[in-house]
Amino acid sequence: MKTATQFQSSVFAIGQLNLSTGCEQIVVGGRDRFKLLPAAFDNSNVQKIAFIGWGKQAPAQACNLRDSLLECGSKVIVSVGLRSNSPSRADAREKGFTEASGTLGDIETVVSDADLVILLIEDRAQVSRWKQIIGYMKPCATLGLSHGFLIGRLQSIGEVLRDDINVIMVAPKGVGSSVRDLYLKGRDTNGAGINASVAIFQDVTGNALDVALAWSIGIGSPMTFFTTMIHEVISDLTGERAGLLAGPWGLTEARYKALRAVDIAPIPSFLQSAKGLTGIVTKLISEYGLLGFYENLETQFQPAFERGYIQAYAGSKRLVEKIYEHVESGQEISDVILATDALETTPMSQVDKGEMWTVAREEGLYGQDVPMTERLAYTAGMYIAMLMAGIEVLIAKGHSGSEAINEQLIEGIDSLNQLMDRSGIANMVDSCSKTARIGTRTWGPEYEEMFTKAHGIPTEGNEGIFQNFLRSPFHEDIEECYKLRPSVRLVQ
Repeated sequence: MKTATQFQSSVFAIGQLNLSTGCEQIVVGGRDRFKLLPAAFDNSNVQKIAFIGWGKQAPAQACNLRDSLLECGSKVIVSVGLRSNSPSRADAREKGFTEASGTLGDIETVVSDADLVILLIEDRAQVSRWKQIIGYMKPCATLGLSHGFLIGRLQSIGEVLRDDINVIMVAPKGVGSSVRDLYLKGRDTNGAGINASVAIFQDVTGNALDVALAWSIGIGSPMTFFTTMIHEVISDLTGERAGLLAGPWGLTEARYKALRAVDIAPIPSFLQSAKGLTGIVTKLISEYGLLGFYENLETQFQPAFERGYIQAYAGSKRLVEKIYEHVESGQEISDVILATDALETTPMSQVDKGEMWTVAREEGLYGQDVPMTERLAYTAGMYIAMLMAGIEVLIAKGHSGSEAINEQLIEGIDSLNQLMDRSGIANMVDSCSKTARIGTRTWGPEYEEMFTKAHGIPTEGNEGIFQNFLRSPFHEDIEECYKLRPSVRLVQ
């Protein structure tokens, strides 16, 4: 398997990203690179691309890639494979994939005819059906994944894929709705879309990289990073269960209850916890970064931020280390499989059944702007401590700086937090994969407990925690990664 410093492409220019964690390779995308797609696919003998499944990512990716290929005049055909009785067929037809045109069909037929098979059915279904679906593939065809879950599962149980196919990954750094929305918003803006990471797990034809990069650029990724399948599944699952989903849920629940406990009314308690976090706090982090957020706070609010950071940091780091170990061992993947099976008889619990979410819905609080206050600065300190701990743990475990920053910070502030800000925690969590939804429900309560206990931790004698934050070299890395974000974003 190639490492991130060994990639070479015959079609796409590969650049460098210099961070404190080392030199990484990156590929710049954009609409002006669509003209390179025909060469990449033609050189790799890719004439037909099949998307299998129609869940969170497939509609966005299939539509984006089809539109990009049409824009550049390519003759490559994009089709969709679904069960004959799938209720998703109606939506696929509405989006332009039809039986009459030969771009919508049964899974076996579509897969056996494709040169690139992009498997986007849910993770549990991949684990159950991979042998059957891959068995339909032609020798020397390419299997594409957008998550390393299947590879992580197979490695943990000692199974292997066919050795006569390429296996690649393109993992967008945002939910499917964002992948499509930003692609459409960027039709008149070069470099608009959602960044992605790629991995080459198996290259039997020698051109798997060009196929992966064409797929990434074709779905609108303005910047493509390199990783491995195993690093991706570990960082992705850890990120969902830490700073991206479970952590914000646990934090907002803990802060709301703490405010209510001191007789703050429900509406201001919600505004000073959840709405303020996904509103002004997210906007300022998106603009200035983690350190820049603190430096741009009014002086009167900085002590509250510092107190929140110190109290939440150690607990956040212990918890993200626990999550990482659970994921790395394969136990989290096994737990997801068992939890998915249990959904046949027991539906998922609601994440927005608490008082705060009920109040927000009934009072129409999601459209309100919340100014910075001392209480909100304290919440922001806790939130940034959680993000910083997550970045540090991933980097300490050998992940690239860009992967750590994307999976713990950028994906949250530029994509996920925006969904929560619009209409609540359920909109954010349940817009994600079933794997992410299960993990959030598992680890969110642990974050709530950790943040609740953090309120009582003394800050005296722990000032070194905050000094480490101020001196961290990762702030410069965040600044460099910020420069690579899409030119059009959900948060402006």
